[in-house]
Amino acid sequence: MEDKRNIQIIEWEHLDKKKFYVFGVAMTMMIRVSVYPFTLIRTRLQVQKGKSLYHGTFDAFIKILRADGVTGLYRGFLVNTFTLISGQCYVTTYELTRKFVADYSQSNTVKSLVAGGSASLVAQSITVPIDVVSQHLMMQRKGEKTGRFQVRGTPEGQGVVAFGQTKDIIRQILRADGLRGFYRGYVASLLTYIPNSAVWWPFYHFYAGLPWWRSG
Repeated sequence: MEDKRNIQIIEWEHLDKKKFYVFGVAMTMMIRVSVYPFTLIRTRLQVQKGKSLYHGTFDAFIKILRADGVTGLYRGFLVNTFTLISGQCYVTTYELTRKFVADYSQSNTVKSLVAGGSASLVAQSITVPIDVVSQHLMMQRKGEKTGRFQVRGTPEGQGVVAFGQTKDIIRQILRADGLRGFYRGYVASLLTYIPNSAVWWPFYHFYAGLPWWRSG
């Protein structure tokens, strides 16, 4: 037996908004907690000179644990969680833009192209400044300067609390580069994510509209 079917396209008006935002944030947070240590390790490996600090991923993981404990693998995590806002803004912008464009065109390709590009523009405008701050926090190591900026400790020699570190990094970025310092790599991010999103969604809806067969 063959069952010919199309994949249903879910539009903005079909969504249960409460479930969508609550479950979306919860699921993204769970994923973020599990992968963040490797994001931190990747950032340090990319920035270090040669193999001056770490010889690889496993070596970095062990050395960070020994030096700073588990919390060392989550430096900048609290700040980075604010990128969850950009994820929700991305989907909201995408759906609302599709709804707006639908007044002028019923083509899924046109709606997806415009909405995908617009969603990435909004998301990256929020994400890039957060990433800049969180990446500087990722580079903080006890007693060593591994990035452009270094968080100052308390007079007793202990590190300042998480959001105190964030304020310190923000002040140093402002002092060194002004507001533009929070948007380093912004154009490169737009040139990466806008075309990707603008092309991905039309292909998604194209394939969703194709007839598929499954054997019973």
